[in-house]
Amino acid sequence: MADHVLLTADINNSEEVIALAFEYGIGLELMEFAYPDVLDGNWRQLLATYKGLLRNLPGKLTIHGPFMDMVSGSPDEQINQVCMERYRHSIHIAAELGAELVNLHANFIGSLHNPAYREGWHKRNVPFWMTLAEYAAERGVIIALENMWEFEPFIIRDLLRDVDHPNLKACLDVGHATVFGDVDFTLQTWIETMKPWLVHTHLNNNNGVMDEHYGFDWEHGALDYDEILPLFRAMETPPNFVLEMWHPQDMRDSLYYFQLEKFPINQQD
Repeated sequence: MADHVLLTADINNSEEVIALAFEYGIGLELMEFAYPDVLDGNWRQLLATYKGLLRNLPGKLTIHGPFMDMVSGSPDEQINQVCMERYRHSIHIAAELGAELVNLHANFIGSLHNPAYREGWHKRNVPFWMTLAEYAAERGVIIALENMWEFEPFIIRDLLRDVDHPNLKACLDVGHATVFGDVDFTLQTWIETMKPWLVHTHLNNNNGVMDEHYGFDWEHGALDYDEILPLFRAMETPPNFVLEMWHPQDMRDSLYYFQLEKFPINQQD
């Protein structure tokens, strides 16, 4: 079975990354609509440009939604409303583009381990994400909640379980789990815990300390994708594999780890 691979196209590399996606017959995750200056600027023109460029995209299309300073389920209702409006905007853009999924951060403050914060966060976020999931469902878009600062997988798992909506799923960022996750929780535990909702991943390499976005074969990398990818492929329905990397060359160099329809034999063989 071919892997569903996507590349991340950002404001500084979109032309090169789009060409690479067409070359390999794979998909894209657009990052530009994550930034406040774009959402408050001429986003309509950018949307029209991407509609033209990606009309015949050979793979899946997703977008990364806004994440800077977002605090969903905030006790401050005005902050909450700003987050809701930003997320609805990104879902609207995804629907206009024909993107199947919007990736959003769960926004748990990972440095706070006290039970009172966790209980309050969960209680406030269940109705927040339920409302947003309904909005996404009306527009035919899936929301994938991504781990960032969360120190263990049950924080997001509990939220997804209690919202229990078909348009609210999970994105597992392997680099974030490695850097910010407690050492007691292996990647296998993250996958097994989030598996019922897991439809999307962010993949790159880092040194195990900093949230860096290098290619799989980076010489200082702490992550071994020869071991990681089979864990995802063992799922009944493997998730999207999104190469969230800074440099297009790192994406190109990492593609040989995957089985692609255009290149069905893994280049490592």
